[in-house]
Amino acid sequence: MKNVNEATYTMFHLSKFIMKGRERLYKCFLEHIDITEQVTLLDIGATSDRKNADSNFFIKKFFTRCKNITALSNENAQWLEEEFPGLTFLLGDGRNLPFGDNSFDLVFSNAVIEHVGSLEQQERFLLESYRVAKKYVFLTTPNRWYPIEFHTIIPFIHYLPKAWHRKILSFIGYSFFSKEENLNLLDKRTLTMLLEKNGITSYSVGTIPFFCLPSNIYVCIKKEE
Repeated sequence: MKNVNEATYTMFHLSKFIMKGRERLYKCFLEHIDITEQVTLLDIGATSDRKNADSNFFIKKFFTRCKNITALSNENAQWLEEEFPGLTFLLGDGRNLPFGDNSFDLVFSNAVIEHVGSLEQQERFLLESYRVAKKYVFLTTPNRWYPIEFHTIIPFIHYLPKAWHRKILSFIGYSFFSKEENLNLLDKRTLTMLLEKNGITSYSVGTIPFFCLPSNIYVCIKKEE
């Protein structure tokens, strides 16, 4: 799944802005979690893309610190095993992970949960990440209340009720992103609700700014041992 419309990506030269945003997210991650050589890490949402410099940005960063990485995606990114010796790649669905409970010290996912469907499917994705994590879960997603919607680079219409937003996207030619199963934006309140609903209490939910406004949300969960 492409996280940004390809034509939009090219037209607005988004790579450098995406890279800066991911650098900020990575810095935030390191402020919460100490990743070492011994850590076992699951990255949910690897991309098959090999062209853009920002593709699989976090895997590249993690690999400088630890080699015990499993990357899972619904796209075929088998080539990652060649580029990162020791990494294991699996085709799979983040809502139904093929691992036992507490299989990884850390489960990480960047900008995937908004692409898995309805709120119920997003809850399932969150709980699967939590189930297979032994120590930490770290998830990120774009903030619904940022003025610009990053997948389409259209301002403000995503503030409308979701049904209206989707109808407008379909009308102006963004049929892919108009479907709930492809894009369902979240906010801090909704993510916090999902955590509290499922009895997850040891967590922090925060934001990362872009041009002084909170553009991305992160969730860091620490599992009680």
